[in-house]
Parts: sequence; structure tokens; C-alpha cells
Amino acid sequence: MKNIQVIDCALNCAYDIYAVTEEEFLKIFPAPEQDIQFDEDIENDEEIKQILARMWKRRVNKPETQGIHGTLFYQFPEKKRLYPNKREHDLTLKRGRPS
Repeated sequence: MKNIQVIDCALNCAYDIYAVTEEEFLKIFPAPEQDIQFDEDIENDEEIKQILARMWKRRVNKPETQGIHGTLFYQFPEKKRLYPNKREHDLTLKRGRPS
């Protein structure tokens, strides 16, 4: 299983983490080394809708989390400019931090 952290634009966003299978993860994050995704880029896909429906039932308690493998942004299109390659590494490079 892989863990996805969900971040939305709400002030009360809890940054919950959800478990998905390896196969589901690859459907949500299809590009090699991709670990960032935006809801508007995947929500029109029926298979993804089914995967997300299963995912919402698999919330992981944060203290039990064994890593975060991807981030799914909801209603946050302004974040796209920070992740042109949909990789966490994009933001690290912009900040000037060593990888």
C-alpha cells in the first residue's frame, strides 16, 4: 500500500492521509516519478472516480503512517505553477534546498 496526503484550499483542511494499492497509485500518479497530482487533471476519468471512492474509505491515522508517497491537491490550481513536472522535487529546486 502507498499513502496519499490530500490537501485542499479550505482553512480547516486536515491534510488527511489515505491508503491506496500500488496499482491505484499508478493510476492517480501515472508519470514516472510523479508524486503530485491535481483534482482537475484526474476527476473526469471514471476509473479514477472509482479509485477515489475506495480511497476515501481508507483513511490512515497519521501516527501509523509509514511515509507519504504522493500529494493530491483539491481546488488549488494556483499550486500548479510550483510543480511543473508534478514532482515534489520541483518545489525543492525552487526553494534552493539541496535534494
